[in-house]
Amino acid sequence: MDRRRFTSLCSVLLVFCILSANSKVILGNTSILFLHNPTRQYVRQPSAKTDSLSPSEVGAAASVLLGFAPPSSLSAASSSKLNEVLMPNPFDRPRAMFILEVSGVEDFPQNVGDIRINMEDDQKVDIQLPDEDEVYIVSLNGLERANQFSDKEISNFASWLGGSYTEDTARPLSGELIIPAANGAILRLHMGEGSDKKFIMDLLFLINNIRDAKSTHQMLTKRAHGPAELINARFDGIKVLQDRYGKQGIAQSGLYIFATAISKAFESLASSYEGKIVGVIGYGFQPVTTSENMFHVSIPSKSSARALEETDAPPVPPEVAEIFFVRTVLAWITGIILLIATLLGVHFLLNMPLTKDTLLYSNVKLD
Repeated sequence: MDRRRFTSLCSVLLVFCILSANSKVILGNTSILFLHNPTRQYVRQPSAKTDSLSPSEVGAAASVLLGFAPPSSLSAASSSKLNEVLMPNPFDRPRAMFILEVSGVEDFPQNVGDIRINMEDDQKVDIQLPDEDEVYIVSLNGLERANQFSDKEISNFASWLGGSYTEDTARPLSGELIIPAANGAILRLHMGEGSDKKFIMDLLFLINNIRDAKSTHQMLTKRAHGPAELINARFDGIKVLQDRYGKQGIAQSGLYIFATAISKAFESLASSYEGKIVGVIGYGFQPVTTSENMFHVSIPSKSSARALEETDAPPVPPEVAEIFFVRTVLAWITGIILLIATLLGVHFLLNMPLTKDTLLYSNVKLD
């Protein structure tokens, strides 16, 4: 009897462990969200069997959307999963992507994006591109902030989001920002608070850089064969609010404000690209270090070309140098003589007397 109870208990524990493991796989820690223009759809909702993608499959999907072939190491099963996620027309690729990593977020609001796919593990996504001359990469985080934003710029930003900004006449950049969130809450942020100010400044900096990326795209379209374009960025403002206020309340309302701002910015970006761009938002990634990014772009370097340029040429023998010098002198002398002869010929031709040619106007009879 005791043995039966022990066996039953072990079976229950085994089933519980399996269910717990499966629920963890289904929920996952890392997820990606696809954004696209309604008029041009390059990504589609996969079937129920393809409920998740591995990091290598996400990287391969990014390479295909940019117009390049997927890595040769991609398996047949992974290729089949990509065929379910990507539209089947290989001749119609956007060749432009906007990739954004959001730290500190476990679940993204439902009002942004149409297609959500879980990642199978928490490894970073490696996007392998063939040649640095065929793709133009813009890192929005690598751009330096020229100066701090003014109260007027913050007020315009609040109005763009449907809110308002009340300035503090005593001190600049110390007012109160009031923005209605999509979840019905009213977000109040004070510029005098360090975490609130960093969230607002980082979000405004990101939105302005997205707008500047449109100008860069207009310059690239003037080329005969423009390169593929990859815009990547990372936003840590939500993590800053969570560290200050916790994951609920202000941080959750800030996430809705951020989602609204990114949605509007991507719509403007897609309009500039005429819909030929796909957005990818990654969230839930647990990095080993705070500086580690979820998306990593790798391009093979041209080390052989650099080696040839940096290698010193062998010394030239004296005999060869003398022969080269003599030939160079003869070439210069010949060229000068020909130039003088040409100038003299032109001079005499222009100054010759205008008389009838004796040969042409003579009555010579040839027997």
